Amino acid sequence: MTTPLTIDFVSDVSCPWCAIGLKALDAAIARIGDEADVTLHFQPFELNPNMGPEGQDITEHLMQKYGASAEQQAQTRAAIRARGAEVGFDFALDQRSRIYNTFDAHRLLHWAELEGRQKELKLALLEAYFSRGLNPSAHDVLVRLAGEAGLDPATASEILESNQYADEVREREQFFARHGINSVPAIIINQRHLISGGQPVEVFERALRQIMTES
Repeated sequence: MTTPLTIDFVSDVSCPWCAIGLKALDAAIARIGDEADVTLHFQPFELNPNMGPEGQDITEHLMQKYGASAEQQAQTRAAIRARGAEVGFDFALDQRSRIYNTFDAHRLLHWAELEGRQKELKLALLEAYFSRGLNPSAHDVLVRLAGEAGLDPATASEILESNQYADEVREREQFFARHGINSVPAIIINQRHLISGGQPVEVFERALRQIMTES
């Protein structure tokens, strides 16, 4: 018997633990295989909604926001790189010198879901920022990534030059904030069960199987 699982993956494209969590979740779903019928939706969350268009130096940003020293940041980068390697994600964190506003990326992700290419764009955005050091707020970058994800670049450009899907993204952000989501990744299964953080594959698999049993 196949169990339906609807997963809302609340995350930001500038969040390294979201990349780790997504790859681990994917691996867990692959282990479960045909036992589950999974529908995956990516929901918007902005780590830095007030970030200006020019972005901010990442070292300066982490020191201001979290009080993280240069040594602590180096240790965190090493841990992220190691966890990424475990799930097959390449973090070239030395290339990521700045952090940016991601609202326009979320607008494109909303459109990509309507086009059935949301996961492809999400993966392209994460890889572009963390592995290639590209700016996920730059419209030329976003248009190119849309094309790489199988979407129409001309339509992507039109959306970015307008305010299309802005209200929808803000409504989704506010919805999850009202329901207590204030850190990411937040993985919500069947609108009832919450798994927080970039957990190992085994943790995701165990949680999903438990939910399937309860269902």
